[in-house]
Amino acid sequence: MKSYRKDLYFNVPSRRAYVNITSQVQDCIDESGVKEGLVLVNAMHITASVFVNDDESGLHQDFEKWLEGLAPEKPHSQYKHNGYEDNADAHLKRQVMGREVVAAITEGKLDFGPWEQIFYGEYDGKRQKRVLVKIIGE
Repeated sequence: MKSYRKDLYFNVPSRRAYVNITSQVQDCIDESGVKEGLVLVNAMHITASVFVNDDESGLHQDFEKWLEGLAPEKPHSQYKHNGYEDNADAHLKRQVMGREVVAAITEGKLDFGPWEQIFYGEYDGKRQKRVLVKIIGE
């Protein structure tokens, strides 16, 4: 069995953003040489997420509106966590959107249904963060 590991780095210029990373994950699969197996894509920071969904701008705007309704950024004083930071909302948004994706690799490609894409979700940006890609298989 083969094993492959790579770190991807993101530094989005805004506080919140959604970045389609499907092609970067597929590049990792290509580099790994794995034809049949699994890929784990994991946000390695507590205020970021990795998830699967459709790459449609209206949906991304809906995520933003929905998440702000659940965990509004302001006022910062509404959160106990915000004693010396202002990112409690980002921790809560990450909890809802998820930490990682595990996907099948079949014939060297992501084995996805129609419209499925992998996204990096940023909820407290303007600094570098890391995503782990780990691949195992044959």
